Amino acid sequence: MAATVGFSAAVVMAWFAGEARITRLFAQLQVLQSQPPVWLEVPMVAAQYLVAPTVLLLLVAYAITRVSPRPQPWSRCVVVGILLALVTRYLVWRCLSTLNLASPLEGTLSLGLLGMELFGLTTSIIQLVLLLWVRDRRAQADQLEQTVASGQYQPWVDVFIPTYDEPAFILRRTIIGCQAMSYPRKTIYLLDDTRRPEIKALAVDLGCEYITRPDNAHAKAGNLNHAIGQVQGELIASFDADFVPTRNFLCRTVGFFQSPRVGLVQTPQSFYNADPIARNLGLEGVLTPEEEVFYRQIQPMRDGVGSVVCSGTSFVARRSALEHTGGFVTESLSEDYFTSVRLAAQGNDVIYLDEKLSAGLAAEDIAAHATQRLRWARGTLQAFFIDSNPLTIPGLTPLQRLGHLEGLLHWFSSIPRIGFLLMPLAYSFLGVIPIQATTPEILYYFVPYYLVQLTVFGWLNERSRSALLSDIYSLVLVFPLAATVIKAMVRPFSRGFQVTPKGTSSQRFRFNWKLGWPLVILFGLTAVSLWRNLGLCLMAGWGTDAYLQVRGLTLGWVWSAYNLAMIAVALLILLDVPRPDSHVWFDLRRVIKLSPRIFPPEPGDRPDNLSPPSPRPKTWWGITTLMSEAGVEVSLTQRASPEHPLSVGMAVDLEIAEEAIALEGIITAVSDRDGFPHLRVQFGPPSPASYRALVITLFCRPGQWKSWNSPGELQSIWLLLRVLLWPWRFSGRSPRGVPLVKG
Repeated sequence: MAATVGFSAAVVMAWFAGEARITRLFAQLQVLQSQPPVWLEVPMVAAQYLVAPTVLLLLVAYAITRVSPRPQPWSRCVVVGILLALVTRYLVWRCLSTLNLASPLEGTLSLGLLGMELFGLTTSIIQLVLLLWVRDRRAQADQLEQTVASGQYQPWVDVFIPTYDEPAFILRRTIIGCQAMSYPRKTIYLLDDTRRPEIKALAVDLGCEYITRPDNAHAKAGNLNHAIGQVQGELIASFDADFVPTRNFLCRTVGFFQSPRVGLVQTPQSFYNADPIARNLGLEGVLTPEEEVFYRQIQPMRDGVGSVVCSGTSFVARRSALEHTGGFVTESLSEDYFTSVRLAAQGNDVIYLDEKLSAGLAAEDIAAHATQRLRWARGTLQAFFIDSNPLTIPGLTPLQRLGHLEGLLHWFSSIPRIGFLLMPLAYSFLGVIPIQATTPEILYYFVPYYLVQLTVFGWLNERSRSALLSDIYSLVLVFPLAATVIKAMVRPFSRGFQVTPKGTSSQRFRFNWKLGWPLVILFGLTAVSLWRNLGLCLMAGWGTDAYLQVRGLTLGWVWSAYNLAMIAVALLILLDVPRPDSHVWFDLRRVIKLSPRIFPPEPGDRPDNLSPPSPRPKTWWGITTLMSEAGVEVSLTQRASPEHPLSVGMAVDLEIAEEAIALEGIITAVSDRDGFPHLRVQFGPPSPASYRALVITLFCRPGQWKSWNSPGELQSIWLLLRVLLWPWRFSGRSPRGVPLVKG
């Protein structure tokens, strides 16, 4: 890659030196490209023999993924070795045999495309190398948990909940969840950076400590640092205002601190609502959240080389280690990331436990999603301008720096991604063919690498994302991300901390034009490009140089068609669907006892001794199908009768049998399924004890946050075609959305 960058710089200098010189340079290079080394020539055999190595490699890769359904050290090494060999082979061929340098314009675009490919492949190679060090600490956590549960090791833990402007109902469930953690030696602190009287009253009402400060200097990092100076616990756990831990969070994480080298333990972020990309496509519960790749692939491989990054929530840190490094970093928007860098540079182990022990709210619309990602990008890229730069800070090993380099390069990938979107336009509007390759060459060099990579892509990332869906996720924000990257490198500190809005609702469809207008323009240009490329292919078929033209133009229209479909899906994602209910509904099964509410007589009422005694109220039993903090859906196990009807508006008493939670409610919907009533009940204001028990049941059960597999490549194609061709998502959607968790 360095050689390519140097060569590209030489080309740029030649451009400034004059058109004649650049023309001569490209002419000389074109001669070299037309006469590649003998060992790069494709064997003179029939096409089926050229395909045979691909088929063999695919069978080997497929067999490994079946024999080892989850990557093991041996299977991961074999697959990574195959991919590294194939990508090296592809790169040599691509650099020495496929460039079109016939003219300055063609040469510049051809080299530009090669440079973009090299950037992406460099990141892929770094990831492949790091995958050889993947680490899983769950078995270690099982052993260490015993000493915590037995009381042999129970240091005092101060639990921080920093908040800025989150609604009280979100904070209430987080505080209750933190208090419910089954760890006796802890204190809960609500760190209110907006000094709201109602939040102070909430802390008093729930019985947790309340800390505020006179200003908002350094945003979240300043809030945390201010609190550190006021506590004495040996360990500090921190949860964002919307993240609720499971009861066993501290029991699973605290044990690691028995080693004095451990400075921080990070756990993955999981979410109890669908992210806006899945929701806007109507694929809730099918597409995994965007962060899954980071927490199921990237963090475990970084753990192996000591470059785990703090994610800002759901972590435990040693207070003395934080104080020794100066507290949370305040010189960047990504205080969590650079705090973990400093801890590691000071000789502390920053480790990752790949176990979902908490859950929070994903961004609730595409605008909030963009705000969050752009803040992450700007904050991470500030690394190049601060003392905590992981590439230069003293104390890190080369492997640790390599792990952080992969993370920094990730944000630059949006720029070549735009290049890949624009390159097919050169085929139709400029008449440029930037790649020269025959069909046998493609079969021999490109197809083996591409198909093997597709086969093992999801397997290597623990089934968290298919390659096709990864392309969609990268496309949605490609233009604002690229602009943010450029701005961050020019003016890294021009924008302050922006909080992601939470707890919102929406009553209508809304297209985000601010994010979407570049994609709308590109969609139109790509559609015209596809039409022109198809026409040029047909016309080229009648010419004398048909073979040369068609092999380039065919790639042009196929590429344009692919881009057009991807942009269309991205535009659908930018259309936010209604979210009238701000509550999260869970697919949770519990036994329910239901009975009509008996109202006490009004004062002054006299019993009528002449009237017959009222019949004993009927009791129904059923199973919940959906539950939330606001209500429940119940499928009764008994048929209704005329003597005991069920109707909308009926006041009922409801008991969740297993949890002994008593609630009051009103029936808001009644339907009949297979002869049995199906009810929707809206809860009335619960008692504090009942609400606390309900939150613990919904959010705090150990092991409740499960991972599921993302669709494979073929299923991803089918899903995206269905979204594009049958927009069923615009009718009949549940106002609650689809829950993600089964109980």
